[in-house]
Amino acid sequence: MESFKKFLSAFSRFASSWTGTIIIVLFLIFFVAQSFVIPSGSMKRTQLIGDFLFAKKFSYGIPTPHLPWLEVPILPDFNDNGHLIEGPRPQREEIVIFRNPKTPKIHFVKRCVAIGGDEILFDNKKLYIHFHNLTDETSIKNKYPDANIVKLNNKLWVLNPYMSTYPGIQYKPEYNSNSFELLNAHYQANNPIDMKPQYIEELGKNLFYTKVAPDHYYMVGDNRDNSNDSRFWGAVPYKNIVGKPWLIYMSLEFRSYQKVMHGDQHGSGKDHDKLSRICPQMDIGSSECEALWDKQRYTIRWGRIGRRIDTLQYEQPIE
Repeated sequence: MESFKKFLSAFSRFASSWTGTIIIVLFLIFFVAQSFVIPSGSMKRTQLIGDFLFAKKFSYGIPTPHLPWLEVPILPDFNDNGHLIEGPRPQREEIVIFRNPKTPKIHFVKRCVAIGGDEILFDNKKLYIHFHNLTDETSIKNKYPDANIVKLNNKLWVLNPYMSTYPGIQYKPEYNSNSFELLNAHYQANNPIDMKPQYIEELGKNLFYTKVAPDHYYMVGDNRDNSNDSRFWGAVPYKNIVGKPWLIYMSLEFRSYQKVMHGDQHGSGKDHDKLSRICPQMDIGSSECEALWDKQRYTIRWGRIGRRIDTLQYEQPIE
C-alpha cells in the first residue's frame, strides 16, 4: 500500500510537469482517443458540420501513431497493416474514421456499407448490396424485409438496406445533379472512379457495379448525394482504418451565410436544406434570410452535446 502511494505521488508530480503533460496527452491521442471536427455535409444529418467529437482509437486495433496535425508516422509499419496491434475489422453499418486511400493525411468519416466479398450496384438514389455471406433467401429474409429484396442477374440483392434503421441516411444533393449522374459524368470523361457500368437485364439499363476486395471496406456518406466516398476512390483497406466516432463534446453552427449559401471553392459547407428550414416560405438568397441566418450563427446545438454516436444515429436527427 505504501509503495502504491509513492507511485501515485510520483505520477502526480510527473503529470503536473510540462514534460509529463505533453507525454500523457500524446499517449492519449496516439492510443486512446482523438478529437475531430466534421467539416462537410457528407454525413448530414447523422453528423453535422460543426460537430466536435472524440474518436476511439482502439476499436479496430491500435493504429500506427502519427504526429497530430503533421500526420507523420512516428513508428514504422511493423505489421504492414497500419496497426501496431491488429484488431477486429469494421462491420457493416458501423460509422468509421479512416485515412482516405488517395490522400492518407486526411481523415474521413463515413458509414461502412459493405465488406470484403460483398457486391454493390448503384442507381439514382438506390444502393443495392449482395451480401456474400447471406447466400440463401431464408437468411436474407430473416434480416431484411421482403420489399427490399430483389433478384438481379441471378443473385439476391438488398435495396437500401440501412435506410430504415438510421434516419439520417438520405439523398439530398447541394448541387443541380445527383451522385449517380456525377459518377456517370466522371466515367464518360475517363476520370478514375471505383465503379463500372454493368447491364441489369431485369431493370433494362446500366447500373454502376463493384465488388469489394478482401480486407477492404466500402465507405459511403449518409448524405449519399453529397458525399465524396468509396464510389469515387474505392474501398478502404484495413491499414487505413483509424477508429470509431464515440462522443460529441461540442456542436457549433459556425458557418457564415455566404458559406452556407455558396460553399467554399469546392462547394464544401453549402447547405440550402438548412437555409430552407431557417427561412421557410422565403427566398433563401434574400437579405431577409441572410439576417435570420446571422442571428443564429455561433449558436450551440445543446441537444447534441454529450451524445454518443452509437445511440444518436438511431434517432431522428437533432439540429
